Amino acid sequence: MKLNLEKIGKKNISFVGLMGSGKSLIGKLLSKDLNIKHYDSDNFIEKTLKKSINDIFLHKGEKYFRDIEKEIVLSLLKHNNCVISLGGGAILENIVRKSLKITSYTIYLKSDINILCERLKFSKKRPLIKNTNIEETLNTLTKKREKYYNEADLIINNTNDVNSVLIEIKKNLNKFYE
Repeated sequence: MKLNLEKIGKKNISFVGLMGSGKSLIGKLLSKDLNIKHYDSDNFIEKTLKKSINDIFLHKGEKYFRDIEKEIVLSLLKHNNCVISLGGGAILENIVRKSLKITSYTIYLKSDINILCERLKFSKKRPLIKNTNIEETLNTLTKKREKYYNEADLIINNTNDVNSVLIEIKKNLNKFYE
């Protein structure tokens, strides 16, 4: 049995959601289970620019980062038969949302703000929450982004049980096997 996303006219699987929701971890584990390639847009940006996202934000600003992110995400979405973990803000770009609808079976990993705060409280790699009230920032980001996240093909609540999340995702992907 082989996963065939073409059955629904899609080329890949993309994860969307807030920072800390588990897109990178679950994307990587799912790709391993499905035996297909995994791309992480934030890692790709860091490798391409040879700078951390913190450095990019600090020296070039968020707008510069979002422009680079848009180009990299659009190039990743052209790949076939892979899993892509997107940065939390990638869906803010209209062209990215349109491309996601066309190319990807999208999965929104939804997490409770309290769980996200717990996961992110010691993070030094997230420029949007650096030196802020994390809960307040996450609530603000949720208000701006959730309407876009909710357009996903599949919405999964990600508490802390990675195995349950993977089982639920794979159960939903079963219809794409041949």
